[in-house]
Amino acid sequence: MLALGGTIGAPVDAAGSNSTLRVDAADLVATLGIGAETVRLEPETFRRVMSADIGWDDVTALAERIRSLSRDGVDGVVVTQGTDTLEESAFLLDLLLDVAIPVVVTGAMRNPGRAGADGPANLADAIRVACSAEAVSAGVLVVMAGSIHRARTVQKTHTSSLGAFASHAAGPVGSVTESRVHLRWSSASRAPTWTPTSSAAPRVTLLRLSLGDDPAVIDAVTGLDPDGLVVEVYGAGHVGARCVEALSRAADRMPVVFCSRTGAGALYRTTGDYPGSEGDLLRRGLIPADHLDGLKARLLLMAVLASGVRDRVRIAAAFDDIAST
Repeated sequence: MLALGGTIGAPVDAAGSNSTLRVDAADLVATLGIGAETVRLEPETFRRVMSADIGWDDVTALAERIRSLSRDGVDGVVVTQGTDTLEESAFLLDLLLDVAIPVVVTGAMRNPGRAGADGPANLADAIRVACSAEAVSAGVLVVMAGSIHRARTVQKTHTSSLGAFASHAAGPVGSVTESRVHLRWSSASRAPTWTPTSSAAPRVTLLRLSLGDDPAVIDAVTGLDPDGLVVEVYGAGHVGARCVEALSRAADRMPVVFCSRTGAGALYRTTGDYPGSEGDLLRRGLIPADHLDGLKARLLLMAVLASGVRDRVRIAAAFDDIAST
C-alpha cells in the first residue's frame, strides 16, 4: 500500500479543521478490520502531500515504484491519495503502467475524526479488489464508496459527497459488497501504454472556451510556446466562428486537441460543416479527443509527447486507440 497523503490521512483537530498530514501508511492500515489471514499488507509512505501538490514527477516516480514492486513479486498495489486530483493520477498511471498485477487507487471524502469518515471502508474495499483475481491485468482501477471504476472513465463530480466519484459514460465496472468483489470488465481491450523518454514533463495547456470568449486568449497561450494545447469546446465539438483562426494558428505550431467541456459523450465527426463546427476543426488540423474530458485528454497528450511522438497522425491514432477501448 503506497500512501501519498490527502484527506484520507489528514485528521481534524478539536476545532474541526486540519492543517497536517501526520498520518502515514502504517497509521492507515491500523484503522482497518482486515486480518493477516486475509492479506499480508506492506504499508509504505510514498509521499505526504495534499493532492493539489501532486505533479507529473510524483506520478512517474509512483509508476516506477509500482513496476519495481511488480518485479519483486508483489501481488497487488493500493495507492491512497487526496481526491482533488485522484482521477488524473489514476488515469496517468493507467497510461504509463504495463504491469499485470492489480493497481487500485482510493482516497476519502471525509477526514479521520469526522463522523462517518469513509477512508477505512474505501481502503478496505480497495485492498479486496487488489486481492481479486478478476482485477489482474484489468488496468488501473479506482475504488470509492463501494464502486469500482476504470481510471479512464471516473470523474470527481461533487465537492463533498461520499458518492462524489462516478463514471458517467458507462457507469462503474463493479462493486464491493460484504467483502465480495464483483468486477464486470477485463483487460481484453486495453489501450497501449506509454514510456516517457525523458523525465521532463511536457508543457501542455488546458483551455476552456466560454460564452463570448476572446480569441486573443488563445493567441496569448500560443505565444507562450507550450508543447501542446487541449481546448474544451462546446457540446459535441463546436467553437464560435470568432475563434477558428486563432485555433488554426495554434495548430500550425503545436498539437491541438479538442474535447467537449460537457465532460461526457463522444465528439461528433461528420454532423456539422460550418465555421467552428467539428468538421471545420478537423480540417484545420485539430485532433479530436473523442470521449475523454479535458483533464484526461491533457494527460494523454502529455504521455504521448513524453514518449517522443510529435507526428500529428500518430498523436491522433493514440486518441483513437483510447476511444476504441
